[in-house]
Amino acid sequence: MKIVYVLPGPISRTEPGRQEMERRLEILRSYAAPGTHVDIVDVDEGPASIESLYEEYLSIPNTVDLMLEMEKKGYDAAILGCYGDPGLDAVREVTGKMVVVGPGEAGVMAAAMCGYRFSIITVTNSIINPLHHLVEKAGVGKKLASVRAINTPVLELANDRERTIQKLIEEGKKAIQEDRADTLVLGCMSMGFLNVAEEMSKALGVPVINPGKTSLKMAEALVGAGLSHSKLAYLTPPKISTGTVTSSKGLLVKKNKIVQ
Repeated sequence: MKIVYVLPGPISRTEPGRQEMERRLEILRSYAAPGTHVDIVDVDEGPASIESLYEEYLSIPNTVDLMLEMEKKGYDAAILGCYGDPGLDAVREVTGKMVVVGPGEAGVMAAAMCGYRFSIITVTNSIINPLHHLVEKAGVGKKLASVRAINTPVLELANDRERTIQKLIEEGKKAIQEDRADTLVLGCMSMGFLNVAEEMSKALGVPVINPGKTSLKMAEALVGAGLSHSKLAYLTPPKISTGTVTSSKGLLVKKNKIVQ
């Protein structure tokens, strides 16, 4: 089984970014079952980090193109490497049999199975409303207790890991005591790759969902079960299905002409 983790931001542009990609790849491969091969790729251009719907939308076109490229390379599944799942539906529309997992969707589905009420702990207030929408779209809105933020930007999470864990535990306690959550979800992939879920779970006494690990295991489960996305749900765009255009690039319009 071949799975690829697709980052919707150009992390590899800098040496620290390339090192972080290698670190994340090592972690993902440690999660994988025997027989699962995992790779990691990033887009050529896009937002450095995603902390708003605006940045999510900016990331989508290049991510969709990269997902199509990964399917052509024979990957059985791809993970969309942002907790907000930017463009998840669009990717499922234009790909064929490749399983595409969104960590946000996978995380809240897992949380809904682990308890009665879950809370998401995310990075900044700017992403709280989008995550409410994500949960409703996933169909588990009745189980959402709250979305809370530690108000630490994505790119600063790893600067002081202990402080980040402290803030996560503080917000987790509030979610449990004030919002009656019995399960927590890390609402950011960079949080997941800090490997804090186990420490939080031990400190708080509730399951804490790591979206990176959960999305990889979800991808393995779907591929292993021989399942993929319904094309009645994620219809191929008509211009592609009829052969009017042959790629996602062909859906662009320039000077009133379809570009093929």
